[in-house]
Amino acid sequence: MKEYDVIVIGAGPGGYVAAIRCAQLGLSTACIDKWTDAKNKPSPGGTCLNVGCIPSKALLDSSHHFHNAQHLFPKHGINIGSVELDLAAMLARKDKVVKNLTRGVAGLLRKNKVDFLSGVATIGAEKVVAVAGTDGSTEQIRANNIIIATGSVPIEIPVAARDDEHIVDNEGALSFTAVPEKLGIIGAGVIGLELGSVWSRLGAQVIVLEAMDDFLPAADASIAKEAQKILRKQGLDIRLGCRVIGARTSDDRVAVRYEDTNGQHSLEVDRLVVAVGRRAYADGLGLEAAGISLDDRGRIEVDALCRTNQPGIFAIGDVTAGPMLAHKASEEGVAVAETIAGQSAHIDHSIIPWVIYTHPEIAWVGKTAAELEAQGVEYNIGSFPFAAIGRAQGSGDTDGMVRLYACAKTDRILGVHILGTNASELIAEAVTAMAFHGAAEDLARTVHAHPTMAEAIHEAALAAGSGAIHM
Repeated sequence: MKEYDVIVIGAGPGGYVAAIRCAQLGLSTACIDKWTDAKNKPSPGGTCLNVGCIPSKALLDSSHHFHNAQHLFPKHGINIGSVELDLAAMLARKDKVVKNLTRGVAGLLRKNKVDFLSGVATIGAEKVVAVAGTDGSTEQIRANNIIIATGSVPIEIPVAARDDEHIVDNEGALSFTAVPEKLGIIGAGVIGLELGSVWSRLGAQVIVLEAMDDFLPAADASIAKEAQKILRKQGLDIRLGCRVIGARTSDDRVAVRYEDTNGQHSLEVDRLVVAVGRRAYADGLGLEAAGISLDDRGRIEVDALCRTNQPGIFAIGDVTAGPMLAHKASEEGVAVAETIAGQSAHIDHSIIPWVIYTHPEIAWVGKTAAELEAQGVEYNIGSFPFAAIGRAQGSGDTDGMVRLYACAKTDRILGVHILGTNASELIAEAVTAMAFHGAAEDLARTVHAHPTMAEAIHEAALAAGSGAIHM
């Protein structure tokens, strides 16, 4: 039986990063993952690279280009005539992006001398891990340390049972072979809004049914309200307070029944996407036999350094509590590797950025206004619209704003919320400032290049103090 210093179960953004960092720190490391491609070849990268973050962003970008060619180019004086959609080519491009990146991960594991095993892992006694290979083989390996990074899977709901043709999850919605004339989506969260944006841009009539009465409750209320208005203007039919009570497929259509405060309603769509969230995935790992504690939602319980109740066994990413974000998993993977290597490690979960890749994008870090008020924290507000930014005017991307909250007593930045083009990139400045306990004045006194979208952050920081210049 081969022995290692560390065995990592899962090769998603948490697992493969943890494995690479362990190897960089001189630890003999094995990484086990069951993902395979269409040809049944190993495809490391987890949900994120295979059927999540990466393919969805590829389609979001492609569909955005298609939409711009139809609606934005003429405003720039670019007339290209009739615009036609080649969906097969668009999907092929998406698949190529995925293939390139999963191969890249495999290459990184080899480069760092991580032994990669393709198969399903089960944890046994004495930290022995059994691997049922995707090629039918079986193998046992052992390590003093085990990192569980098995991620999450879509939540299924009995009232809309998936058939992978008419009723699908996010994976199925990335591979429609034709644009649905009418597309129903259950859930107005990150996945539902992003997939809805893709197919709406490509010509589908999209109806989003959300059971909650509030739109994007995790985001700042001011940002969520404006985002909802913009997305509805783009054509997304977002219906809040609508609980789906049934879905039945017949004659290549899906009949959906839902209820709201006005009673029960029916809706007929060509395809239905179930995007009601994800659950931690630890099926078949043997956690009970290994004595590893789970919480009431099936997530592995860990402490601040991702340690389970069993010595030498760690868990990171979606399989634990907290936001299901790839970058959270990656940073936890690095921290665990450094902990195992005897180094000091720290993860500040309070400044992990969130992003929704609609257009405009939605990104935030830190506290919302509602959270600050609930905690009784006095704060100053700095808000600035992109419509007043020269670069935004020049590019035609004027929707949205930056909203900054700073402590009324210390001026320390407590939260930054962005609705706008490239918000996913802009939020990094706020994360950096907050990581160093920066004040709004620090951002206000930092020179920002002109003309850039980032000037909106500068102006919002000024507005939290003595006042913005361009408002």
